[in-house]
Amino acid sequence: MSSMSLDALNDWRVLSPLIIAVAAAVIIGLERLFPYDPGQRLFRKGWFNDFFLYTFAQSYVVGLAIDAIIRALDGAVGPGRFRLVAGWPVWAQLLLFFLVHDFYIYWFHRLQHRSSLLWRTHEAHHSVDDVDWLAGSRSHPIEILINQTVEFAPIVLLGAAPEVALMKATLDAVWGMYIHANINVRTGPLQYVINGPEMHRWHHSGVFTGYGFNFGTKLAIWDWLFGTAHRPPGEKPPRYGLVGVDFPDSYLRQILYAFRPPASSREEPDASVRGGTASLDR
Repeated sequence: MSSMSLDALNDWRVLSPLIIAVAAAVIIGLERLFPYDPGQRLFRKGWFNDFFLYTFAQSYVVGLAIDAIIRALDGAVGPGRFRLVAGWPVWAQLLLFFLVHDFYIYWFHRLQHRSSLLWRTHEAHHSVDDVDWLAGSRSHPIEILINQTVEFAPIVLLGAAPEVALMKATLDAVWGMYIHANINVRTGPLQYVINGPEMHRWHHSGVFTGYGFNFGTKLAIWDWLFGTAHRPPGEKPPRYGLVGVDFPDSYLRQILYAFRPPASSREEPDASVRGGTASLDR
């Protein structure tokens, strides 16, 4: 690793938590000033679990596991053996992994809503009744393990600059807070390309068509291209969270809930359990 790459990596080790902390403070402030759903509390139900256990404790432990997996993969094929993007500018590397991973996560997210097995690892994410800047952190560790291994392994194995992983992780964290935020933002035509609260809050709503809609994370364009976009003008979701599910309150029980025995020999939860109570098919 060159001294220039090492300097950039060290810079991002400082910049990453700083950017995330400042972004969180700004988003919290905007939620108080311009709420999408007025009256939603800052310290809502589940705040402690989501902030301390999911955001910090779980992220640390799962991060160690992902790092071990990627190191094992890298060791199996040789350090930086492929190095297909090593000569690219850092901005081009980041753009590549941004686009490819966002396309992957759209389709994997759709599959999570259709597969009864994968839904079990995604259910916790939809259990938040008051969607806000912190809601995105509530995700089952198996879901995080899958998605972030798929996300960060190519960055290492294709020989990207070491700071790209931290830049990508920072972008993930800030964008994740933003799309779940309780902010009454309207981006107009940009919403056909860039995802934000006005579409993603509908994804967490108590309304559904089939197995859901608005599966995009950073880019909304996938939903518009593949027919899963939903943004009714002048309407707001009537409620958020799971419907007809007695989801546990404690962190440990929430994690273990994914391993509960099936309700029948062939468990296939109704689509309404995965998204809402009122069909939009009219």
